[in-house]
Amino acid sequence: MPNIKSAKKRVLVAEARNARNKAEKSALKTAIKKFEAAAVDGDRTEAEGTYKVAVKAIDKAAAKGLMHKNNAAHKKSALTLKLNKIG
Repeated sequence: MPNIKSAKKRVLVAEARNARNKAEKSALKTAIKKFEAAAVDGDRTEAEGTYKVAVKAIDKAAAKGLMHKNNAAHKKSALTLKLNKIG
């Protein structure tokens, strides 16, 4: 454990940020999984709704630095391809 007051604060702030990032990453994964499930079912309207939510979550994650912008673009592209394959 740190002895200096500022170092103690950094530990607390890092723990808070870690918890926030973990929650946001979990929500992102959940949004993507919901789209994947709708795509597997073949329900176009449901897939389109969950697609919009997933893309928005990916964009937010990239803007906040949770994922690299190229990784976000890659994921969005993959989701779009899956959406377009649904008849």
